Amino acid sequence: MATSRLAFELPHSLEASAPPESRRLSRDGVRMMVGHRATNELVHTRFRQLPDFLNAGDLVVVNTSGVLAAAMNGITTGGERIVVHLSTKLTTDRWVVEFRRVIGGTTERWGNDAPPATVALGEGASLDVIGPHRDSDRLFVARLTLPLPDMTWISQHGRPIRYSYVDRPWPIAMYQNVYATEPGSAEMPSAGRPFTPQLITRLIAKGVMVAPIVLHTGVASLEADELPYPEYTRVPPTTAALVNLTREMGGRVIAVGTTVVRAIESAGDSYGAIEAYDGWTELVITPERGVRHVDGLITGWHEPEASHLLMLEAIAGRQLLEKSYAASLADGYLWHEFGDTHLIVP
Repeated sequence: MATSRLAFELPHSLEASAPPESRRLSRDGVRMMVGHRATNELVHTRFRQLPDFLNAGDLVVVNTSGVLAAAMNGITTGGERIVVHLSTKLTTDRWVVEFRRVIGGTTERWGNDAPPATVALGEGASLDVIGPHRDSDRLFVARLTLPLPDMTWISQHGRPIRYSYVDRPWPIAMYQNVYATEPGSAEMPSAGRPFTPQLITRLIAKGVMVAPIVLHTGVASLEADELPYPEYTRVPPTTAALVNLTREMGGRVIAVGTTVVRAIESAGDSYGAIEAYDGWTELVITPERGVRHVDGLITGWHEPEASHLLMLEAIAGRQLLEKSYAASLADGYLWHEFGDTHLIVP
């Protein structure tokens, strides 16, 4: 797989270790860099100023998938204590899962060892490994046996997935977007975290439309050479119609997050419009493929050489992408789900 090769070193000091609320900021008080593709101009501001950069007749598309308490403790048949990440629900009782070894106060990838055959999750719950997921050495398909409906049990016994850069556990409310309505994501569609009800009201009052899609994210932290995993997505008929109408009327479609770009582009037909969509997507967006139905993007800051940077290059262009990331590092923008924001407009 080709990569954008946007290589840089991310200092630990730029990894947001806690929600902005812990820094006495509101959700929409995080920093935002605005990149204008037409001029390669950069503007530094706060997310609460988003309405200043959008026009009446623009359409903002959000991902209403909610975050699951997808991390849980388990014990293998050999007695080893491990952590299980539920990544993707495949059927009623089959899930894609990731196993993590417990090392001190954090966890690390399972490695090259064979996965545990059975893991006890406590209180009558267990999972049995069926096999690798799509030849992955990291993800596995497992049968989940629970004494309660899965979403009930997960909410009672799980916790949000937390990586080592986050300083301590935070309640799941800190990982939910304000417009989340349908639980299903292993990790937060974090581009939407800075939105507040008041900000959405200001957008609508200005004449900016807001429409939903659903895309349930799996576990992230992809290696540079890994393709994005298949993900379940749903584009409602009303959202498809609004995307088509907005573009016909000269407005701009602004995706909130790479998940929204993937969903909208997956729903495209051969006639230049999008249709309602309900199913799995394996679409990989690259500069060569380009984007056909999205004009702008609100996103976070991505890891060096991450596959998502291919999508950003398709939207922003190589020159603006390089300039934006150089400025973000120089100016101390924060990375990850609790970090700062990047708005790309035509």
